[in-house]
Amino acid sequence: MEFDRTTAAPAGDASTRERVVRSILENGPSTAVELAALLHLTPAAVRRHLDLLVADGMVVGREQKVYGHRGRGRPAKVFVLTDGGRHRFDQGYDTLAADALRYLRETGGEEAVLAFARRRASFIERDYAVITAREPDLSPAEALAKVFSAEGYAASVRQLPVVSAADQLCQQHCPVSHVAGEFPQLCEAETEAISQVLGTHVQRLATIALGDGVCTTCIPKKKEG
Repeated sequence: MEFDRTTAAPAGDASTRERVVRSILENGPSTAVELAALLHLTPAAVRRHLDLLVADGMVVGREQKVYGHRGRGRPAKVFVLTDGGRHRFDQGYDTLAADALRYLRETGGEEAVLAFARRRASFIERDYAVITAREPDLSPAEALAKVFSAEGYAASVRQLPVVSAADQLCQQHCPVSHVAGEFPQLCEAETEAISQVLGTHVQRLATIALGDGVCTTCIPKKKEG
């Protein structure tokens, strides 16, 4: 991945900014302090790189949501990838994929597109069975995070701040997000496949394809006993 600033930056700075971007991709929305801890840098150094990444349109800062009592002072700002930043990690086949799906829709209709989307999402059932058999102690969300990460989604599990019967499956990256904006069947088929492997309804709370910073799905926890 290359950063194409008008004024060339030192190679070390460019490499560090790449690490910052990749950390946000893999770990989701992050504060400067969190990034500093993960990358073993000072918060001041991270903020300098974040300022440049914001200027480049690679990331954007948002006010962090605070659950429960808020302390004094302004809440920390979290940084998320923009579409441009996320696109740096794509393969560049978006136009070809979109053209192919448009042709499929023209010749076979919406049902043909949905059938393709379901076939593409079949990796979820296949790999979930393998991972849960190999690591039976994983929660459903943890197992699904491994399934999606293996397919390039940079998935993780977010523990909710209050006692809950569900976890949040977060996908910081979506390999098909630029196509899924036009063909939501791709997202629908993934959600449908998750419901099928878990044997219960799941709810997609946010999607990158619709402009959210991360794809988020509510995943029921295993029942005790």
